[in-house]
Amino acid sequence: MAKILNIVETAYRATLEEQDDTVLWLTHMLKNSGADAAVLLQGNAVNYLARGQDASGLAFGQLRMVRGPELDRDLEKMIDKGIPVFAIEEDIIDRGLAEFDLISGFQRISRRSMPELLDRHDQVWRW
Repeated sequence: MAKILNIVETAYRATLEEQDDTVLWLTHMLKNSGADAAVLLQGNAVNYLARGQDASGLAFGQLRMVRGPELDRDLEKMIDKGIPVFAIEEDIIDRGLAEFDLISGFQRISRRSMPELLDRHDQVWRW
């Protein structure tokens, strides 16, 4: 079975319309179907690791966000299910995310060690 790595760099894609990140959802469904899938968060997507994000007060004119995305909880569920979640250390630091602000269970990697992570997977899907 092929090992798949989904690299998520574009943050909050479709999260208002779908209340989740489509790539995280896809990775979870792949795992549910028996695939060997992992996620690498990089760039702005490392913000998904921050606990307690709340978009419930967001409104566009008369349209109000009734149920906002809970990306930190989505990632925790993925980690609990055995899906490896990696994040680029430098991107976490660049965004000023403190350790106590982040969920647990993900694996930090340096940008320099990315080639090794990519090499451990048969397919790399970049989103």
